[in-house]
Amino acid sequence: MPSLTVENYVKTIYQIATAQAVEAATTGQLATALGVSPGTVTSMLKTLDAARLASHRPYEGVALTPAGRVLALRMLRRHRLLELFLLRTLDMTWDEVHDEAEHMEHAVSDLLVDRIDAYLGHPDVDPHGDPIPRGDGETLEAPAEPPMRSLADCSAGSKFRLARVLDQSPGFLRYLTDAGLALGTTGEVEKNPDGAGLMRIRVGDRAMSLALEAAGTLLVIEA
Repeated sequence: MPSLTVENYVKTIYQIATAQAVEAATTGQLATALGVSPGTVTSMLKTLDAARLASHRPYEGVALTPAGRVLALRMLRRHRLLELFLLRTLDMTWDEVHDEAEHMEHAVSDLLVDRIDAYLGHPDVDPHGDPIPRGDGETLEAPAEPPMRSLADCSAGSKFRLARVLDQSPGFLRYLTDAGLALGTTGEVEKNPDGAGLMRIRVGDRAMSLALEAAGTLLVIEA
C-alpha cells in the first residue's frame, strides 16, 4: 500500500501538470505546493521512480507513469467525494471541507468511497466545481468538462454562470460567500477592465467590483 506521502506527491504532480496543461511538474513547483525543500522533493522523487509511479528527468521535471496517474485520480476521487459528502450531510461550508477531506482521504476504503458516490447520486463535480474522477476497477477517468473560461476574460455585456473556483483557500471562499458568488450563480459583466485593475459585475440586483487577479481564478460558462 502506498504511504500517505506517496499519495500526496502523485496527487500534487497530477494537479500541477493538469492545471498547466503539461506532462511534467518541476521540483520547485512541488516544493512550493507541498511546503517542503527542493532537496526533500528530489529524494522523494527517487522513491516514486523506484516504485514506477513517476519518471524523473533532471532539468525536465517529473511525469506520472500510467500507474501513478491511476493512483492520483484515485486520491482525487476520494478527496472530492469526501468534500461533497461533508458539505451535504454535515452542513459544512465549502471553505471548511478541504482540510477535513485532506485528512480523511488516506484512511477511507475504496468500498466506502463507492458507497458515498452512490449515496450522493454519482455527482460530476465537488463543492468547488472540480470534476470527480469515475472509478471502474482498473482505470480512473475524469468526466468531460463543459467549455469554461476565466471570468477575467469575459467582456462587458457577457452573461455567465459560475462553474468552478480554482483558488480554494478558505479566506477567498469566504469572500465569495459574502459576495453572493456560489457555484451556479449567474451574473453579467458590466465593465472589464475599469482602469484600476478591477472588473465590474452584477449578480441579481447587486453590483460589485472584483480584482482581475481574483476573477482569473473563477471559471464560468457564458450564457
